[in-house]
Parts: sequence; C-alpha cells; structure tokens
Amino acid sequence: MLAPDASRREFLKSAGAAAGALVLGFVLPAGARAAARAATTAADVNAFVRIDSDGAVTLQVGKSEMGQGVFTGYAQLLGEELEVDWQTVRVVSAPVAPVYNVPGLPVQFTGGSMSVRTGFDAMRQAGAAARGLLIDAAAIELGVPAAELVAETGTVFHAASGRRLGYGALASRAATLPARAPGTLKSPADWKLIGKPLKRVDTRAKVNGTAGFGLDVRLKNLHYAMVARAPSFGATLASFDPEPARAIPGVVEVVEVPSGVAVIATNTWAARRGRDALKPTWHDGPATGFSSSALAKSYAILAALPGAVARSSGDPAALPKELRRLDADYVTPYLAHAAMEPLNCCVAFSAAGCDIYAGTQMQTPDLMAATAVAGLPPEKIRIHTTYLGGGFGRRAAAASDFVREAVAVAKKFPYPVMTVWSREDDMKGGYYRPQAHSRLTATLGSDGLPVGWTHTLVGQPVIKGTPFAAMAVDPKTGLDATTHEGASDLPYKIENMRVEVHDDLQPVPVLWWRSVGHSNSAFAVESFIDECAHLAGKDPLAYRLALLAGQPRHLAALKLAADKAGWGSPLPKGRARGLAVHESFNSVVAQVAEVSIGNGVPQVHRVVAAIHCGVAINPNLIAQQLESAVTYGLSAALYGEITLEDGVVQQSNFNDYPVVRHAAAPAVEAYIVPSTDPPTGVGEPGLPPIAPAVANALFALTGTRARRLPLSHTSFPATPA
Repeated sequence: MLAPDASRREFLKSAGAAAGALVLGFVLPAGARAAARAATTAADVNAFVRIDSDGAVTLQVGKSEMGQGVFTGYAQLLGEELEVDWQTVRVVSAPVAPVYNVPGLPVQFTGGSMSVRTGFDAMRQAGAAARGLLIDAAAIELGVPAAELVAETGTVFHAASGRRLGYGALASRAATLPARAPGTLKSPADWKLIGKPLKRVDTRAKVNGTAGFGLDVRLKNLHYAMVARAPSFGATLASFDPEPARAIPGVVEVVEVPSGVAVIATNTWAARRGRDALKPTWHDGPATGFSSSALAKSYAILAALPGAVARSSGDPAALPKELRRLDADYVTPYLAHAAMEPLNCCVAFSAAGCDIYAGTQMQTPDLMAATAVAGLPPEKIRIHTTYLGGGFGRRAAAASDFVREAVAVAKKFPYPVMTVWSREDDMKGGYYRPQAHSRLTATLGSDGLPVGWTHTLVGQPVIKGTPFAAMAVDPKTGLDATTHEGASDLPYKIENMRVEVHDDLQPVPVLWWRSVGHSNSAFAVESFIDECAHLAGKDPLAYRLALLAGQPRHLAALKLAADKAGWGSPLPKGRARGLAVHESFNSVVAQVAEVSIGNGVPQVHRVVAAIHCGVAINPNLIAQQLESAVTYGLSAALYGEITLEDGVVQQSNFNDYPVVRHAAAPAVEAYIVPSTDPPTGVGEPGLPPIAPAVANALFALTGTRARRLPLSHTSFPATPA
C-alpha cells in the first residue's frame, strides 16, 4: 500500500510494481496547466489517479486536509464520473509540484475556501477520462463497440451479452491505451454522488486514532526540540547559559538558532523542562513599548482622517444636512488562530536530502524556505503533508516561520528532530488576525433607508509582501483588499457611498485568520445596518430585504434563514433574535441568533444559518463547516482577544484566551439554498455573520448596543430590559 505521505516517484514506482495498474495523468484547468508547464518538465505536468488490479482507486490530492473535508469532496467528484464504488476510493496527500498550484497563482496552498471551487471541473474530468479508458479497454477485451458499453459501480457492462468486467481486470489493458480527452461530463440529472450526504473518507481513521497528524510522526532515533523565543516581536538574542538546560535528564544539546535557543532532547517533556530552565537575555526589538490599547487610541484618531479611497459613488458629503444622520465606531481586537493542534514540524536530513513532515497549508513557500535554510536544491527536499489538527490560516504563513525554524534546528544534527510548540508558544508566537477600527456614517432618506454611507477602516494589511500580493493589492492605491473586503463591495443599494482605508503597518506579525478581513467588516457593517433600521423604526429583516433588491442570492439566503428561525414569531420571555447577512468567498450566508442574558452574561441558544454556495457537493460537509464557523466565530465574538503590553502578548493558554465550551455551544441549524450554479466557498463564509447577529440580538433584548469585540467588554443588564 502507498503511504499517505508518498512522493510522486513512490506513487509511480508502486503503480509500476502493482501488476496491471492503470496510472492516469490528468491535467488541471488551463491556468494551472500553463503555470505548471512553465516551471517543470513535461513529465511532471500531471496529477495522478491509480486503479490497481484489485479495482482499488487511489487519488492524489494537492490540498491539505484540515477538517474541511477536501479529501472527501474530491473523491466524491472523481467517483461521480468514474462510476466507482465509493468505498474503493482512497485519497493520499500529493507531493509539492506546480501542477497542484492554485489556478492563476504560482503557489500550492490550501486556503481562501477555494478547494472545491477550483477542483470541481478538474476532478470530474479526471474521473471521466479514466472511465473512458476503461470502456475502451473493455471494448477490446469483449470485441464489441465502445458505444455498447456502460460503466457502473467499478465495472464495465455489456447489456446485450450480459458480460461484465471489473475495473481491476481492465487496468492492465487500459494502461496501454493512449490518453484521451474526458468527453462529455454527466448531466446533473444523472448525478449519483454529487449532492449526496456521503460519509467522510477520514472519519474512521480519526475516530480510531490511526490518522497521521504532524505530532504523530515517528521516525527512527527521533529527537524533540523546543525553542526559547524572544518575548517581544523582533527582539534579538543577547546571551544565554546552556548549562541549566543541559542538567535536565533527557536533554542532549542546546544550540542557538535564528529564532532563539533550541533545546534538543529524547522526549518533549525533557525538551520543555530544558527550554524553560534557560534564562536568555534579549536586545530590544521594534515591538518594545508597543501596546494594543495605545494602538486602539491611534486607530480612533486615524479613522477620523481621510484615507485612501477604496470605493466611491455619488457624494455622501453633499447630502442635505437636515436628513437624519447616524455615526458609530466599531472596534475589533487581535485574535489568535488557536488551532487544536499546536504548531510542530519534523525534519530529517540524510544523504538523499531533506524530508519534512508537517501539517501545512502552504507547501510551495515552505519548500522555498526549506531550500534557503537547508542549502539544498528543491528536488532534494520532500514535504510530506500530514493531516492538520486545525489550520484557520496559521499553518498558511507565507513566511513559513515554523517550517523554517524546524529546518534550522534539524540541520545541526545527524538524526531527525521534531520541533514542537507548546500551547503557550503557539499563543504568543505571532501571526494574528489584525486589530481594526471602523467609523461609519449613514444619512437616511425620508423612507428611512440610507441614501448616503461612509465607512473609514483602519487596520494592518496581511497580504502585502506575500506571494498573493498581485491578486489582492491595488497597484493604483496600494491598498490591501483584505483590509476593506466586505466593506467596499457592499450589496446594499445605497446611491452615495464612500469607503476609505488606512493600511497601517505595525511590528506585530499578522496573518489571514478564518474569513480574513470579512470578520472585521461584517461586524461593523451588519451591526450598523441594524442601527439604521432601529433609527428608522423598521424591522431589521424588512429593512435589509428592501436594500437588497436586485440581489437574488442574498435575498434567498436571508429569507431562508429568517423562515427557518421563525423570525417575527413569539419567543419565551427573556429571549430575542438578531440577524446578519454577509457575502464572502463568493458565497452568501445569513444567520439568525437567539440569545438571552444570565447575570449580565450573553448566552446564545440557537443559530440558524443559511448559505447560498452554488451546487452542494456534499450537504453534510457544508453543514459541518457552517457549524464549525459559527462555533469558531462565536468564541471570538464572546471572548477572543490578544492584547500586548510593552510588546509582550498577555494571553498564554485557554485559561485567558477562552473558547466556547460544549455547555455554552448553541444548537446550530444549517440550511442550503438549492442552486445549480458552480460551487463557491464554504469553509469560511459561515464565520462573518455570527458576531453581528449575536450583537444585534443582544440589542433587541437589552437595548444596549455592543460596538466593541469581544462582547465581554460591553456591560449588559443583569436581566433584559
């Protein structure tokens, strides 16, 4: 059997060793194919499907599986056209190769809720091409025209004679035939797998403990390392005494590395004790003296000043002064990714090169970083992508910080070394969702609807300086789209609108966090729309419906969520509903939250979420992602906050960076708007609406408006108004 972290060479070797195996090279869409051909030899411009002589199907996937279900979705798409027994499709992680790059970008990575969007056609075409070859092989074996044959459940069937050949029996013959075009894909009316709530392919392994995550890697003579890093960002090592660490049983070495001081031991506990015994001194860095509270004050000042224009239509400033006006400021903090599995990376140097085992979202930058640190050519470095115990963007660092560090540590030793981060290391290690400030002004017409809208955003850009800058940074304004996404592309029909931005660089490392800029903008926009509706004396749902005329996808999601939540129907005393709708990653999600107050503390009981995401490949996966996004976003809305004093992060673990526990988790109902449109994003769009939906519900309940997250900063009455 092929190991889940098999390289391309191993994949081909195992295929050749398996008698009668069909290895199919299928090309991805034109953009990815062109990019791959520009960077590799013709022999490399393929991704692979293998059908063994026993009929088993193996698919190599160039995306990271971090719980979002991409392995299942891709296998489902392949199996639909291949006409194969669902249980025979086995999915393995692909190596790093340009053919797996995101179409239009020179990077292999997983993020942006793009996986199914970019693989929808490619996976189906791969299945159709393989099916065609198998039918051609059966036509030769049976001596009948291919037009008389049909593929079904892993076999090719000739109805006239009743003869049937399994894919395994045909693999050897099919392997000798020339490659062919996929042909016509199935009509949606003929789909058997797409649209069905099939079980995940990774569930059994994750339940029985056989799934391989980064921390599960075990190599011969494996050692473990933990690193003492600077307490503030950008500080540099001044001095350290290795002897206290060396005195710890199990510690074998203490070495300086670019990120600090690494303690190498035979087990993680010894490595941690040794690391904690060190008392290094540090030279001040650019973050010394930095305070997140002082930053909030400076952002409030910046928000009152003109910024770079991200959107302008009409002239909000020229509207009559006698019209009703509303002004509000919304503030959101730095946030940690706080994935279940802390960062880790195992590196093994040998005469054959360097093997890296990591749960990563960013294979290409990791490969380039490893090349630079190891001093080896790319072909000598092999990245084995394990399962990820959560990513949320942290394992997609363009700087490849945790991989770069692990390679620097292991390079010094003749045995493999796994560099492990503790929860505290992970929490204090940087790359947060940026802190942000929004100032909004609305001018209401005689009907109470906005005729003017201005929005000034202040925040730290996350894409500038990364491989993605070309697609997200405006060459004219220099603005990073992630700072103002969800604000400059509002669907609401408002004639006079102006959105301005201050991209503010700070010494705190920031990174995309699940839904990126949308988590900031949705809270501000959807809370402010609710404020406008209240000022106008109108129902928040009716208000939005009026502003969304001509936006059928938004209307469909909003109406579905409101209907399923029973909007307008009576609730038990002490409860109220709030709603929000937001588009991100080409999908629209509407949510209705039902809340109460207990001793001044918000409690969320029920969340109804409706998504318009095009054709639903697997409704179960979509529901799971909506549930996950609601819970993750609710943790941030209720509690999440990273603060810094004198450049030092104050939070360390879940005791002071709490997340929603089971007892506080609401019931989440997920609904999908029926659609035949091409699929759009699912992994992230469910997050942005939850904070404003809850905040709006709390206002409906208490009359207190929350304009700062987390909600713990707002004092709600002990009992509702």
